[in-house]
Amino acid sequence: MVYLVIILIGLGIIVGMFTFLTHKEGDDTVVQPGDACATCDGTNTKCEQECMMEAATKEIEYFDDEELDSYRGRPSDGYTDGEAEEFREVMYSMRQEEVKDWNRSLILRGISLPDQLKDEMILLMES
Repeated sequence: MVYLVIILIGLGIIVGMFTFLTHKEGDDTVVQPGDACATCDGTNTKCEQECMMEAATKEIEYFDDEELDSYRGRPSDGYTDGEAEEFREVMYSMRQEEVKDWNRSLILRGISLPDQLKDEMILLMES
């Protein structure tokens, strides 16, 4: 029994020393709420949910697409090919890394992406 207590105390001392020696000066980095979302890669559902909730509190960003506001409230399967083409023109006029933010903007504005474009948008967001 005494040996067990001595071993546990010894392990505690070793872990404490290891922690003390590996802790670098000035390594007290604090992750800000917005910074965590930059690391979301789609594999962690909790991360994506937290980032979506955080994004909902931010101001809506427009991508020179104010004309799309006229489609607010329309179901995603209710677009003609010509109307879907308006969305396509906006989507392909932006940088690839902006597509995810544009999708967020559409969602927050109550605009459904036409079904004709959903596969294309997913491909752009994953690339």
